[in-house]
Formats: sequence, structure tokens, C-alpha cells
Amino acid sequence: MRVVVTGREGQLAHALRAVGASCGVDVVCLGRPELDLAEAARVWAALLASGADVIVNAAAYTAVDRAESEPEKAHAVNAAGAGLVGEAAWRLGVPIVHVSTDYVFDGTARRPYREEDRVCPLGVYGASKHEGELRVAAANPRHVICRTSWVCSPYGQNFVKTMLRLAGEREEVGVVADQVGCPTYALDLARALLEIARKVVGEDAAHSPLFGVFHVAGSGEANWACLAEAVFAASAPAGGPSARVRRIATRDYPT
Repeated sequence: MRVVVTGREGQLAHALRAVGASCGVDVVCLGRPELDLAEAARVWAALLASGADVIVNAAAYTAVDRAESEPEKAHAVNAAGAGLVGEAAWRLGVPIVHVSTDYVFDGTARRPYREEDRVCPLGVYGASKHEGELRVAAANPRHVICRTSWVCSPYGQNFVKTMLRLAGEREEVGVVADQVGCPTYALDLARALLEIARKVVGEDAAHSPLFGVFHVAGSGEANWACLAEAVFAASAPAGGPSARVRRIATRDYPT
């Protein structure tokens, strides 16, 4: 089975390569310059020549705050680009596994979100990712949309790495304590996505229960401050950086 992944440098692309190599799956990651989700011609050329059995769309514009001032770029990649990947997969006759986000919700629920809950993104990033879900679903009936959350890994930039960096610079770190989510280890997510890909690669019926929208995240929950405390509790005994966590409210950390 050849799994073609859009994106080469992100956390998930690195994790998919690592997991694929360990379990004998041929994972091919395509990124810029040969594949750029903001450029339709490159999407078509790269994917139609890829020999994919299934496509995992892991590439995305993920700068949540910057998206507010760059809405066109966010939508070009997360919405239009995702739709192009879905269309390319349909033309190839293969399913698409599209990675989405908890940012499609507004965060007001008092329980874990379910797949059938109404989406209500609060910002440009979430809105662009939701539009991408819709475009993927419209382009290719053989789609699996996987919403995930709070991804961390040894690769790229993420909350864990940011906390370790800040702890190396200061004795106390202010961390939001009133946002709760499901931290997700990128290598666990990669294993799940490859298992999903394996199951759907031979599934032809678009109405199969294997296709649709699914929430795929780490078990358990935490707020950001608790997660930071866990990071420092693990880092300190190993001689790594550590800091005191000062719990703050979202309103005190304007983004």
C-alpha cells in the first residue's frame, strides 16, 4: 500500500514517515516546491503522478493568529487546496483521509464534542478548515475527515517545545488554565491514520460506514496549564528546563 501524504515538514508528515517505516507501509510525503496546495497546477501534477493507493491530506496553513490578517492565504490552502486534493484523489480513484481540527467548534460545550455536533468556528483558521472539510466531502465521496486536537511531537513547533523553550528563559510561565482539550501525540495519530488508510483503501462503496467525519484524538483531557506542569514534571528529573506555572485566564492572554 502506498500512502501519499500532502506536506513534508509538519509534525504529522514526520510522524507518518516514522510510523510507516516501522510497520512496512510505503509513505511518500510531497511538499513544496513540487506540491503547493495554494497552486492548483502543482497539486494536480504531483498527485496524479504519485501512484497513491490512498491520500492523506496533512498539509495545512496552521498559523492560527496570523490567519486573522492573512485570510486569503488560509483559505487558499485549508479550503481551496483541500478541495483540490479531494478532487485529485477522486480522479485517481482512491480514497482521501483529510486531517481537520477542533477549531471548527466554538469551545462552549460542557462535554467532549461529538461528530454530529454543530460546527461554529470563531476565527479565520477554524472557518477555513471547516470549508476544507466541506470541499473534500463534495469532491470525493470516499472521504474520511479526521478532526484532531492539541498535537505535540518531537518534530516541528508545538506547545510542549514552546514550554521547554520558555522554561529555559524564565523561572515562571503564565499558561491558560480555562481551556480544556485532548492532547494528541503525533505518532499515535499517525498510527491511527495509517490504520484508517489500510481499512479504506479497498473500500469502494461511498456509503460505507468507514467514510465520513470522525474525531481522532488522545484519550483523557487537560487544560493548557496542567499540560505545562506535566511537561516540566517530566523534564526536570531528566536535567531539562523547568519553570513554575502561573495559571491565567484566556482573557489575560489576548490572541
